[in-house]
Amino acid sequence: MDFRTIVDIPKPDFEIGPCEEMLFVGSCFADNIGKRFQEEKFPSIVNPYGVMYNPASILHTITRLLPPSSIKTTILTLGTNHIYRLNSTGEIVDNCQKRPQSLFSEEQLTVGECADYLMQAVTLLREKNPEMHIILTVSPIRYRKYGYHGSQLSKATLLLAVHEVCATMPNAVTYFPAYEILNDELRDYRFYKSDMLHPSDQAVEYIWERLVETYFSEEARRFLDEWRPIKQALGHKPFDPQSEDYKAMMDKTMLKIAELQKKYPTFAL
Repeated sequence: MDFRTIVDIPKPDFEIGPCEEMLFVGSCFADNIGKRFQEEKFPSIVNPYGVMYNPASILHTITRLLPPSSIKTTILTLGTNHIYRLNSTGEIVDNCQKRPQSLFSEEQLTVGECADYLMQAVTLLREKNPEMHIILTVSPIRYRKYGYHGSQLSKATLLLAVHEVCATMPNAVTYFPAYEILNDELRDYRFYKSDMLHPSDQAVEYIWERLVETYFSEEARRFLDEWRPIKQALGHKPFDPQSEDYKAMMDKTMLKIAELQKKYPTFAL
């Protein structure tokens, strides 16, 4: 008997290799996943100008950053279609910088506007590296301040925009269903933090595992298996750092690191 529905994720036509350079831009969900990639020794740029929640702000980061051509895969995570304009200039701001709310006007981007900003971002990324693959996700975190119905409308707008981008640029863009995994596959409040809005560490770990099985090459998965015990050893806090047992363990760990560096030339602590 099956007691939950499993989200089907089509296998893409590319794979992420071990220790591959990555770029993450978007909501705080991009921060969570991007930091996990960094922990697993994938050299990653994660929200270099802060968290960006909407497609326009994501485009602003891509335009400002102009990421290096060595990046093969970028993950863009969308949080909301709500934007803020500075009344005096009409420009879309990425951060209100704690200035008075009266200086700004809140708007909602349409499906077409969201899709257009995303396609501009993808085009800029592919100009730097024509072989770059862009993974789009919609953050599963709901926004209480919009009201739950308003939050769902915002997510629906983003999902429709992502669908349009994927249909228009199928060779460049794929969709990873983080939103559907949390809200349909996990569908239980035990997978949320105490605020009942943000995914728990367990949920983030499960989403990470689904992402690995979808996008990682066999070699990259093998690297994770080899790196895991080394990471645990390096994170161990000894009772007595000067003990012979601890020194012997660290000597063995450093030998394993040297072996890993020979096997995976792009690996670096």
